[in-house]
This record gives sequence, C-alpha cells and structure tokens, in this order.
Amino acid sequence: MIVEPRVEQYAEEHTSPDGELFERLAAETRAVSQIPQMMVGHLQGQFLAFVVRATGARRVLELGTFTGYSSISMARALPDGGSIVSCDVNEETTAIARRYAEEAGVADRIDYRLGPALETLAGLDGPFDLVFIDADKGGYVDYYEAVLPKLADTGLILADNTLASGRVVEDAGDGITAKIQRFNEHVREDERVESVMLTIRDGVTMIRRRLQA
Repeated sequence: MIVEPRVEQYAEEHTSPDGELFERLAAETRAVSQIPQMMVGHLQGQFLAFVVRATGARRVLELGTFTGYSSISMARALPDGGSIVSCDVNEETTAIARRYAEEAGVADRIDYRLGPALETLAGLDGPFDLVFIDADKGGYVDYYEAVLPKLADTGLILADNTLASGRVVEDAGDGITAKIQRFNEHVREDERVESVMLTIRDGVTMIRRRLQA
C-alpha cells in the first residue's frame, strides 16, 4: 500500500469497526483467493459506507464485486429504498458475496449481475448517485465512458487502485500500471469533470461532473 504500514494500521485502529461478519468475510477471502488484496478491507469499506451516508446516495453501481466486502459495506449505509447493482464475471466469488449479503440482511438491496460489465452497463438505465469502479484495470477508461452518461447530475464516481502501489510515478511499460496511468491521464484531461486523487489504500480517485460557473 501507499501509506507506511504502521500509519495504515493506526488509521484502521481509529476507524469505526466493521464487525465480526466482515472479519469472517475477510478471512474466507484470504483462504480461498490467490489475490485477496483485491478485497477493499476495513478502512476502505468504511470510507465507501461513509460516502454513501454523506451523499445520501440511493442508487449505487459497482463494477467489480469480488467477494462482496464493498457492496455489503455500501448496502448497509443505504437509506430506505436504496439499491446497488454490482457487476462481476466470476461466479464463485460472487456466490461468496451473495452468501454474506444474506447473512448481513442486505441481499434485498443488492442486484448481483454476472457477465462482462460493458454488456451489463448497456442494459442499465441511470441515473446513479454513486459509481464504484474496481474491476479489470485495462477496462477502466471504457467503464468510465460508459458510466459517465448514467451519472446523476450531483453523482460521484470512485475509481479504485489509481496509485497502483505507487508505481504510477515510474516508467511502467505495458502492464497494469500503464493501464492505470492511461486512465488517470484520461480523467485529468477530461474537461467534463473535476477530480481529486486520495491516498486511501491503493489510491481512490473521486470524480464528479464539473460545476458550471
């Protein structure tokens, strides 16, 4: 991660706890996945929930379900009648997400969609108050362009992993870091929006439509 590990731990210790269910979800994710670092974890899960509550978001779109830590965190923060559409291509990890969503009592708020995200997005109508992009990094620009027209006028896009473990400041070649760099430059040059990049875990960029003068 970007932040010095002891500082990261301190931040987690001074962030409201998630509860025992999330501890078990995290433990199972680490046990069954070869890439458990894809899970957002405690600090970022609470951040996402905080954003949902602070903005009053009622319709949320998530690209990248994984084992459900983020979707459950956001679902628990939704107002009455709020809902999430969460998209992924992995049936096995989505099944874990569904199971824990049932246990958390929020399964009725989350519509899990299996299939390529761009195909799913083509069939979804906006507006969405909050969009969380945390899927395959090579698709970030395409996902961004697909969701921006579906974003509410006062909505937010949150893009995860935009610091790529700090490698974005290096000459990245053609790998994942280069794909993130391409997305970051795309957003920076987009005159339709304004953005701020935060050093939460692996980097989260907050994006909204540019306010008209």
